[in-house]
Amino acid sequence: MSRTITVAAAQTGPVLSDAMGEMVPTARRMIEEAADRGADILTFSELFMSPFFPNRLEENFDRFFTEPDSPIVQGIIETAKRARIALILPFGERANFGLYNAAMVVDAEGGIVGTYRKTHIPAYFPNEQAGGTGSYEKFYFTPGPDLPVFTVAGAKLGIQICNDRLYPEPSRVLALRGAEIIFMPICYSVYSDPEHRQALWELPLRSRAFENGVYVVAANRVGLEGVRRHLGRSMVVDPRGTVLAEAGSEGEALIVQAIDLDLVSAYRKKFPWWRDRRPDLYGDVAR
Repeated sequence: MSRTITVAAAQTGPVLSDAMGEMVPTARRMIEEAADRGADILTFSELFMSPFFPNRLEENFDRFFTEPDSPIVQGIIETAKRARIALILPFGERANFGLYNAAMVVDAEGGIVGTYRKTHIPAYFPNEQAGGTGSYEKFYFTPGPDLPVFTVAGAKLGIQICNDRLYPEPSRVLALRGAEIIFMPICYSVYSDPEHRQALWELPLRSRAFENGVYVVAANRVGLEGVRRHLGRSMVVDPRGTVLAEAGSEGEALIVQAIDLDLVSAYRKKFPWWRDRRPDLYGDVAR
């Protein structure tokens, strides 16, 4: 008997206000739609309730962070609880020990299973070309301390947030720890090089799926936010690296896809790099 569950990715649009609560009606609507379409787990994109503020330097940034028990976060969780759907819920997390680019994992009963905090925090220089804002995440976020694997809806899952996906090592760790699905909340724009950035979009998503024999579920923002144009193209990739479902690049979308978790072990047997890999030779990658 196959272990089939249904995953969903919410591709939300630009955030044109600094008030995080303005995205709550959209979140509730997409949660209800995903549940109506039979989804067991839904992920939103990175920092989906706020504008992508790390593309600017601003000292007064407290308004972009909130606590897990805040009315905004709890209101979204309550909607998912009523709909009986699990969530990957990204937001700027204010904690006693730091400010994080986080994704909370919530089960279908509304219980908080745990939280992943982005581990690979980027910073990019701006340029003078249109859209070349750069990114200053290192000014705002504390790096997360761990690569946890969570069990939700009968599936073992890990999370990689945006820039994390560009590093093969953490995804491999998640797979070694038992992850069958890696959810990737992303906020990917074309910056000042649309042709190149569009061409690269699916490469790390498919690579992380193929090289680890896991499903990848990626939710990206879409649309123009100031000078920043988000690509969209949220997708679900199977353990062979095949794209099973993909949203467009022009507007809000919800992709819903049934996946068979038994194919994870089946594909790993067909492509037995798990048998043939040589950890004894890879010590340099941890330096």
